[in-house]
Amino acid sequence: MQKLLRMLKKIPKILKKEGIGGVVRRVLQKLHVITTKADPLTLYSFIMDRKEIPLNQNAFEKHKDDETKILNWVIPEMGEGSGGHTTIFRFISNLEKRGFHSRVYVFRAERFFDNKTIRTFVAQAFPILDSNVEVYYDVKYMKFAHATFATSWDTAYYVRNFNNTISKFYFVQDFEPYFFAHGSEYEFAENTYKFGLRAITAGDWLKEKLNKEYGMKTDSFRFSYQRDVYYPTPRNDHKKRVFFYARPVTPRRDFELGLLALNELCRRMPEVEVIFAGWDLSDYIIPFKHKSFGVVTMQKLAECYNHCDMCLVISNTNLSLVPLEVMACGSVAVCSKGENSSWMVNEDNAVLVEYDPVDMADKMEYYFKNPDKMAEIRQKGLEYVKDTSWEKEADKVKEVILQAIEEDKNEKQKII
Repeated sequence: MQKLLRMLKKIPKILKKEGIGGVVRRVLQKLHVITTKADPLTLYSFIMDRKEIPLNQNAFEKHKDDETKILNWVIPEMGEGSGGHTTIFRFISNLEKRGFHSRVYVFRAERFFDNKTIRTFVAQAFPILDSNVEVYYDVKYMKFAHATFATSWDTAYYVRNFNNTISKFYFVQDFEPYFFAHGSEYEFAENTYKFGLRAITAGDWLKEKLNKEYGMKTDSFRFSYQRDVYYPTPRNDHKKRVFFYARPVTPRRDFELGLLALNELCRRMPEVEVIFAGWDLSDYIIPFKHKSFGVVTMQKLAECYNHCDMCLVISNTNLSLVPLEVMACGSVAVCSKGENSSWMVNEDNAVLVEYDPVDMADKMEYYFKNPDKMAEIRQKGLEYVKDTSWEKEADKVKEVILQAIEEDKNEKQKII
């Protein structure tokens, strides 16, 4: 009953994200009124689809040399505030400003049933997306484009079959097989790197991994941050605080590992307060001094970073934007070591730790007791982020796209 009551408190959020149908479904499931059998054949039927959508030769001949290049983007369904979608939409908008025109199509939408509904949702939830971009709730509306982008492992299956385009790209933000245990879904995701798509990756770790292990043609972009949100603000106290981006629903973000490390740190230094954000932690026992804000806006995140001396950001896969945003706010990022992070963070601009809770606690304790050393890293972090720019990265991606379109256009002309 207590779990049901807790869920009822969450109804406003569920209603906002999933609609009335989602609320009804969740309540009925809690009451055990709904019992559904698993249906993997339907769930993964798109993997078996080999029906190709051919090149429209008339459209190719008519538009191949157009000055304005059309880009198709196939995206998975999104929730409000999705970080991955925000990065995609940021690049789409920046490319729109650089002479491209984009169309966005949702693959396997469950929440949206017409174009008007999804366009209203995207305009409200993702104001970063340029208003000139066309948005469609279904890939059935896709037409000829100079380049077509997959943006997640499942969308890559559709792009594999879509040949009504000059170039095919894969906008890769993480190594998605690592999202799953090593089973069927791991294999489904990994196989997409063998489809012959050109990869544009978030950072050099993915660029090198996909090229060396799967033979993909790869280019990369680096991260930046939103300057009007993430910047240093004065603190009005001197309390010792650590921020932890806590996502227990995302295994690769190492929630349990971070919790052990923070518990040990607070055992040694009881005056330290931990600030959590990223997920609702009301169902978790947390014995040390803390505040938990759950899912928050970018503005609230920036406020949290600014009020904390250090921010613990662990990842077993590719880094997110969080370390850069932390640095931009004048806090110190505490990041896990590894090739997946060294393309962005190093011992000059961050505190690097092993995947070991004792080592994490040791490092954070050391820097709390050596504030001059922490100040040096803080300054290096601020200097590092100032040299980053989403506009500069968009310029790089623009050139990659144009070169690929020209190369692939020449190859198609030989065949036709």
